Parts: sequence; structure tokens; C-alpha cells
Amino acid sequence: MVHSMNVLLTGSTGFVGSRVAQFLDHHVEGVALTCAIRPGASTRYGNPTVVEGLTGEIDWGQVLKGQHVVIHAAARAHVMREEAVDPLVEYRKVNVEGTLNLARHASDAGVRRFIYLSSIKVNGESTPPNQPFSENDEPAPEDAYGVSKAEAELGLKELCYETGMELVIIRPPLVYGPGVKGNFASMIKLVGKGLPLPLGSVHNKRSLVALDNLVDLIITCIDHPAAANQIFLVSDGYDLSTTELLRGVGAAMGKSTRLVPVPPSLLLLGVSVLGRKGIAQRLVGSLQVDISKARNLLGWQPPVTVEEGLRRCFISEINN
Repeated sequence: MVHSMNVLLTGSTGFVGSRVAQFLDHHVEGVALTCAIRPGASTRYGNPTVVEGLTGEIDWGQVLKGQHVVIHAAARAHVMREEAVDPLVEYRKVNVEGTLNLARHASDAGVRRFIYLSSIKVNGESTPPNQPFSENDEPAPEDAYGVSKAEAELGLKELCYETGMELVIIRPPLVYGPGVKGNFASMIKLVGKGLPLPLGSVHNKRSLVALDNLVDLIITCIDHPAAANQIFLVSDGYDLSTTELLRGVGAAMGKSTRLVPVPPSLLLLGVSVLGRKGIAQRLVGSLQVDISKARNLLGWQPPVTVEEGLRRCFISEINN
């Protein structure tokens, strides 16, 4: 890593952001880290600075003074059970207006590079067999969260084109690691219970990314000259079927998985009857990403294997 560089990180108390903060603070030389945190929140890393939220009205001027790079990992996160009357309005407030407001202030403050943590949902929800998503695909988001991320990307591109601030966009698929929540946490619970699961013959392919692989790419993009004004897809570089993933989680937990072979069409039907079609599609559908751009342009390789990434889910504190 470079000589002295000032980095502002948002989302520093979240799942991804806290790991970025830990790595920058403990393992990367020459970075002075400022963590933007909400009132009442706290972080053990960097220099915490309280910011009153993430909407379009916040004045970031003081916080951004002297910063060279912004890593924007804060967002209104994707939730499975949405309770807002109009989710898109709520997502736009934070993910679009809040992001563009931060970027405008960053540009005005002379920030050189803005790293935006986006989502594979900008590309879409699924891929045909062996036709992975790439950075060149036309965005095709299917839900409000994905739409908000796509709109933010578009706004950032326009702003950075006008101002000359460098932009790096990273679109991760499902991220897993210590403290993971959501569907992945539910799956871990199921495997932990040792119940027989009807997922023994699912031959789909899904790209996932271990938290530490994503963090490694984010840190690579802080000062890599070739990352400027680029979009990168990211994964572990090894795609798994749902059956393989469940076996891998079981192995990482030291538990044997009881997987019953049920034809995916029957599985889809059964879960759809229960009104959980979205979950069924994730279980049997494919979502693959091509990471050759990050490999070729940045010389980046995922440092952590899938097996190691899964093992780390069950270790509360990693100090590597």
C-alpha cells in the first residue's frame, strides 16, 4: 500500500464495512482511516466521526476535509420481509440521494477516488447455465434495492465524468463470513439442527464471495491505478450448487448434512405453494459472475478459498 493516504469509510459498523475498517486499521500500512458512524454507534477502528444519517440533506464538508479516498459501504440494506409501503422511495432516499450527496461533497472537497459498494442485483437475479454476468451486461435489476443501486451507479458515473473524481464500482453477490445474517444465517441454522433437507440433488451454480475476499478487492481498489473508472464483479472464483454449499457448511461446522434428493421442479412447486417462490428460485436457480476483469486488469486473485471462507463463518474473532 501507498505512502500516507486519508480514507473515509461509511458503513463502518456494518457486516462488510466493519471488516474493511479492521483490515485497514490493523493490516494496511500508510492509511489514516476515518469512520463515519451514526449517533450512538461506536467502532474500535480508525478515527470515528459522527454523521447524522445518510440522506441527501447531510453536509459532509467537514468530515471530508483532507480525505483522498471515500469507500462508501453504507446503504439501506436489502431485506427479505419489506415493511415499507413504497420500498423504492425508502431505498432511493439513502442509496441514491444519500450516495450522490456524499459524492458531490467528496468531489467539492477534492477527494481523488470514490469506491462504491454496489450489488450484483444491478445485473439481475439469475443467469442461464454457464452464462455468467459480466461488467458489460445491460443493468436489469428486478427489485427495489437493485433499482436503487443501479440508479446510484448511473448518477455517480455522470457526476464523476463531470468532476474528474475517479470512480470504482464493486458489485458483490451474496457475501458470507463471521456474523452473516439473512438467508445464509438461516441456512446455517438448518444445517446445525441436523434435520433432513430436500436439497440433495440441486445442480445449479451460484457465485458467492467470502467477506475477506471482498475486503481484499476493496483494499486493492484504494490505490490501484487500473481500477480508476471501472466496474468490477467479485466472487470466490469457484461456483457451488446449493447441494455443494450445504455440504460445505456442514463440513465447516463439523456436522454431517442429511440431504434428501428431491427433483428441483418438485421442490420449486412445493415452496411456491407455501408462497416463498423467491426463496425457491435462490435454492434451485443459478447466479454466476465472471471475475476475469478483476483478475486481468488488477492482477487480483481471491486470497481465501471457499472452504476457508466457510470455516471463518464459525470463528468469532480472526486476527490474520
